[in-house]
Parts: sequence; C-alpha cells; structure tokens
Amino acid sequence: MFGKGSKLYSIFNSKCPRCHEGEFFKYKLNLNPKKITTLHDNCPKCNFKYMMEPSFFFGAMYVNYALAVALFVAIFIIAKVFIGLSILHSFIAIVIVSLILTPVTIRLSRIIWINLFVSYKKDAKELQSEK
Repeated sequence: MFGKGSKLYSIFNSKCPRCHEGEFFKYKLNLNPKKITTLHDNCPKCNFKYMMEPSFFFGAMYVNYALAVALFVAIFIIAKVFIGLSILHSFIAIVIVSLILTPVTIRLSRIIWINLFVSYKKDAKELQSEK
C-alpha cells in the first residue's frame, strides 16, 4: 500500500510522482516562508518537469482547503468531545493547531495535487537516461 509505485509512497515521502526517486521539494520542511513550497524545476532523477503549465499549482488551493476543513473538524471533535473544552477554547485550539500545521498542509496539498495528474512509471529513469 505504501510501497514504491503507489501514490501514497510519493505523497508521504515527497518524491517525484513519475519515478518515485527524486525529491519533490528543494528543502526539507522548515518555517522559512520562502522555502516551504520551493520545488525543483525538474525531477533530479528522471527530469520530469513539475510545473507542467503556468499556474499549475493553483488547484492545490482546493486540496489545501479540504485538508484544512478536515483538520478543523477533527480538532474540534477532539477538543469538545474527548477533552471537554468549551466552544471558545475549542476554536482557540483550532487556530493554534492550524497555524502550526499550515506549512505541512501547504506542502501536502501540492504533492497530492500533482499526484492526481501524474502516474508512476517504473522505467522513467531509464527512459530519461536513453535520451
């Protein structure tokens, strides 16, 4: 399920969706706003172009919205039902956790978005080396 060749492997390891070997992001996860979403132009291994068309990753905003809503609902349920916080404190918990996890959800939404359109090719690296 999480093995090489599955979309989940590419998403959770931040690997190229085509070859599953090259890194998708230039930098590891950090809090520098300029480095959070910086991508390689092409995959370092198979040379797949990540920005397939201008403004390709605008669609990742919709994925990020869905991730954020799911996160907010989960935090609210945990805070209100399981911990027993008041509604105000539950919303404060949502704001704090969302601020902390924003870099993660932004990166996750981009890698999910490109994986919706690009499939794994086992021989992508060999095809690139032959050119």
